[in-house]
Amino acid sequence: MPSPTTFPTTIAREQVNALPLARYEGPINVVAHSRDVHAAVDYLRDETLLGFDTESRPSFRRGDNHPVALLQLAGAERVYLFQLQLLENLEPVYALLADPSIRKAGVAIRDDIRKLQELGPFEPGNFVEISDMSRRLEISNTGLRNLCAMFLGYRVSKGAQVTNWAKPDLTQAQIAYAATDAWVSRMLYLKFAGMGLPVEEYSAQEKPEGSRRRNDA
Repeated sequence: MPSPTTFPTTIAREQVNALPLARYEGPINVVAHSRDVHAAVDYLRDETLLGFDTESRPSFRRGDNHPVALLQLAGAERVYLFQLQLLENLEPVYALLADPSIRKAGVAIRDDIRKLQELGPFEPGNFVEISDMSRRLEISNTGLRNLCAMFLGYRVSKGAQVTNWAKPDLTQAQIAYAATDAWVSRMLYLKFAGMGLPVEEYSAQEKPEGSRRRNDA
């Protein structure tokens, strides 16, 4: 395993902001109709690794808790965005999330999984918390934006983070933001796996320290 001293363990906001901005430029499929769910899941079943993320309508008052609105899954050549509140039958999606033969990698996934389970029961299959992998290198900035800056060499925009993800018509900025987060998760997993970092499958019985913060400011 690489030595922790080989890599920086933290990064300043100024350093992140100085990096070039990047976003996912490949095909994006927005799944907003139940008739399109099976085709999307069939495509994703051919993948062995998916970048994983979710989005919910932001809460601005203490105690507010909105259901997850968007599920993002990034494959090698295409990203799918599932508008969950517009879909009647999510069983094919749950089956995909439970499939142990397909790895799903994301940052701060614990709350994402919990909120998905509030929509319908499923047993998470082969999920990996990227923050856990990064801590093997003694990284202290384990949010998606900082890990992207430190290990991929670019920054991602967070401008659409606190927009309304529950509305039926997503803006192009929201679509690009959501696809980029899932794509970056996949790229980070590949980066860390290529460095030989051990992979531990997510367990609902354990609360990883890095899952407290979804993204770095």
